[in-house]
Amino acid sequence: MFPIVKNQHQRTALAIVFCMSLGFLSPQVEAQPAAPVQTLVTNHASGPFDVKTTPQTDKDVEAGLGRLTLDKQYHGDLEGTGKGQMLTAGSAKGSGAYVAIERVTGTLKGRTGSFVLQHSGTMTKGVPQLLITIVPESGTDQLAGIAGKMTIQIGPGGKHSYDLEYTLPNSN
Repeated sequence: MFPIVKNQHQRTALAIVFCMSLGFLSPQVEAQPAAPVQTLVTNHASGPFDVKTTPQTDKDVEAGLGRLTLDKQYHGDLEGTGKGQMLTAGSAKGSGAYVAIERVTGTLKGRTGSFVLQHSGTMTKGVPQLLITIVPESGTDQLAGIAGKMTIQIGPGGKHSYDLEYTLPNSN
C-alpha cells in the first residue's frame, strides 16, 4: 500500500504529502487581513399596499388550479412596486394553497434597489398560514445583502398592509 521508506526524512516528507492530500495540512499561505465584522440590525418597515391580481388562462391547467399575475403598489416605509406570478390550488370547502414569486422594486427607508419575495400560503378550513421570505442574495443596488421576512394583514374592507422584518449590511 505504502512504499517502504527507510530514513526518517523520507517518512516525514511522505507523511506531510499524505496529510496535505487529505486536507489536514495546507501549504504556507500569506496571511490575509480578516474581513471586517458587520453587525446586522433587525429593522421593521410597514405600511399599506394595493394589489391587483389578473387570472391567466392556461388551456392545459387542471380544474381547481390557477395562475395569476401580481401587480402591487407599496406605500409607507417601502415605496415601490411588486410584480410577480402566483399559482393556486383550492377547494370550495375553504381550504387551498398558493405559491408566488414577486420582485419588489423601490425605496426602503431611503435605500433604493430591488429584492425578490417567495410566498407560500395554505388555508385549512378557513384558517390561513402564510410564510413570505426574502430570497437570499436577491437584493440589488443599495438593498444588496437584504434578508428577512414579510407578514401581511388584511383589514376591514379588504385593506392590505405589510410588516417587513429585515436586515441589511451597514451602508458604510
